[in-house]
Amino acid sequence: MKLFEPYQQRSISLRNRIVVSPMCQYSATDGVPDHWHLVHLGSRAVGGAGAVISEATAVSPEGRISAQDTGIWNEAQLEAWKPITAFIAAHGAVPGVQLAHAGRKASVWRPWEGGGSLPADQGAWQTVAPSALPFEHDWHVPQGLDAEGIRKVIADFRAAAVRALQAGFKLIELHGAHGYLLHQFLSPLSNQRTDAYGGSFENRTRLLREVIVAVREVWPAELPLWLRISATDWSEGGWDIDESVRLAGELQALGVDLVDVSSGGLVPHVKIPVGPGYQVPFAARIRQETGMATGAVGLITEPAQADGIIAGGAAEVVLIARASLRDPYFPRRAAQELGASIVAPEQYQRAW
Repeated sequence: MKLFEPYQQRSISLRNRIVVSPMCQYSATDGVPDHWHLVHLGSRAVGGAGAVISEATAVSPEGRISAQDTGIWNEAQLEAWKPITAFIAAHGAVPGVQLAHAGRKASVWRPWEGGGSLPADQGAWQTVAPSALPFEHDWHVPQGLDAEGIRKVIADFRAAAVRALQAGFKLIELHGAHGYLLHQFLSPLSNQRTDAYGGSFENRTRLLREVIVAVREVWPAELPLWLRISATDWSEGGWDIDESVRLAGELQALGVDLVDVSSGGLVPHVKIPVGPGYQVPFAARIRQETGMATGAVGLITEPAQADGIIAGGAAEVVLIARASLRDPYFPRRAAQELGASIVAPEQYQRAW
């Protein structure tokens, strides 16, 4: 079965093509991961995934989505990640981190607290964006980044990559999707700048390219660098699949090894034709037209479906999100259903 073939990138080998997608837990204190994150991420490594990627991990305090997001902007956070990455690696999975900056979608309540912007008396902070356009009419109005602010964002991503290496991560994914800061620069719907970072395709992609270059300068050549994008905003006049293909064609030269292809998140209340594997065609097109390795994500819930995506050439890996929340041992169940062999930890072998 193709799903259970190893996958080599640079010096790293994934034992299979199943990757646990970054999923925010909104459960950290001051950006520091704790026992929840160890058990959450560690159990999915024990569950047999090829790689386990941590949630959107903020590169700066203002880059958090919520006040309870994990971070990697200081030494306390770095040290707290070390036992987590060590546990993931000890159980056969590649430990990955998604480096992120929420931009105008920062400073919000956790989903189970209703979402939406935090009020001032609940610890709200000033959000930033390419332009002073709120995500929704009743959200914080972000501050448009000036030249110094842009330089800080690039420096924050670079410093976070250095800490990620020190913390034991072997894979970085940059978050350029779902309406967060790097995506906000990509889309004309959120980027109305008239300087070198707005207007043309080249200008709107400039910050992302500069972040990639800065990260690749400090991230070892033997370790892979991935990028998550939203292939389309699902909104007229926004970022679309044609621009995604064009961007992907430029990424290999910058040192990106795989594009994790999602969609949406930039603007609210859009109509998305959600269904099983609804984003897979975007990954397939990028792979076919550019030769860039891709990851497929989005309502991939069944083993045969996941195997078909790899076997059909749409992507090199599948990223499992909600299905992994429901079942940390999804890879083991998938192996059983598909007739593949997967080694259980010694402590669990009597169950196999």
